[in-house]
Amino acid sequence: MKLILLGPPGAGKGTQAKRLFDRHHLVQLSTGDMLRAEVASGSTLGAQAKQVMDAGQLMPDDIVISMIEGRIEKPDCKDGFVLDGFPRTEGQATALDSMLARHNARIDGVIELAVDETALVERISGRYACAKCGAGYHDTFQKPKVAGVCDSCGGTDFTRRKDDNAETVKARLVAYRQQTAPILPYYKGKGLLHQVDGMAELDEVTKQIEQVLTKIKA
Repeated sequence: MKLILLGPPGAGKGTQAKRLFDRHHLVQLSTGDMLRAEVASGSTLGAQAKQVMDAGQLMPDDIVISMIEGRIEKPDCKDGFVLDGFPRTEGQATALDSMLARHNARIDGVIELAVDETALVERISGRYACAKCGAGYHDTFQKPKVAGVCDSCGGTDFTRRKDDNAETVKARLVAYRQQTAPILPYYKGKGLLHQVDGMAELDEVTKQIEQVLTKIKA
């Protein structure tokens, strides 16, 4: 099965992609991670990508598509994959369709994690993690059992991502609405778009995604 996960930053795409791998062996394909790996490999494609990155330019669609094409041919993708972070535009979506068609394949479903933006800003901007083991916490929703002490390892040092603040999160949501959300009608028109409640508890979101997969397989 070949899926696309859509949703703004902080909607939980990474967590749900991991669960899809654990349950169905669908490999999470994050274009950001793939680009970094390609550059580190020293491949011809990686060298091209590095030039673009060093110049501070947007990555051309053909480079990203070629990278995805090479990745999905690897054995671990035989059961399928979940694209996270791509496509972002209708042009990328059509290019992806064309590439998959060359391999006699297609996207089986697009799952949008719908969110309440005001609540999402609060959810993201309150996040922090244990500096020692990485366990995640939240100022409001998930505090350590003992204030200032990590439940997992007992560490007392915590860190916050610089971009996990209200202003940055709001800017990222605006960028998502402007750049990525416009492809939703493209997939809706193909009958591939399914929406789940990205603001629900993690297990409930997973349950809703499993229900979508059941529909796709039917």
